[in-house]
Amino acid sequence: MITLNALQRRYLRGQAHHLHPVVMIGDAGLTDAVMREVDINLKSHELIKVRVFGDDRDNRIAMMEKICTDLGAAPVQHIGKLLLIYRPAAKPKISLPK
Repeated sequence: MITLNALQRRYLRGQAHHLHPVVMIGDAGLTDAVMREVDINLKSHELIKVRVFGDDRDNRIAMMEKICTDLGAAPVQHIGKLLLIYRPAAKPKISLPK
């Protein structure tokens, strides 16, 4: 899992303001297909929003941690039912502040 400092998280939140969720997690939870879609979108976009259709906050936090741990990504923000996740590409498009 990648770690970000507060300045980097703030910068990424600003970059993600206009983004729409690209992956939706339903009642089935984190299936292999969902993890594959998250991985594909992280490779393509670096910074993505994921919408979780579930009311259990602890479950959403656990999903975010599992995604970030398994895919080598960084949790940026968890607000409501939206998860904001970042993983730099081989040739990064987003340059983070130090």
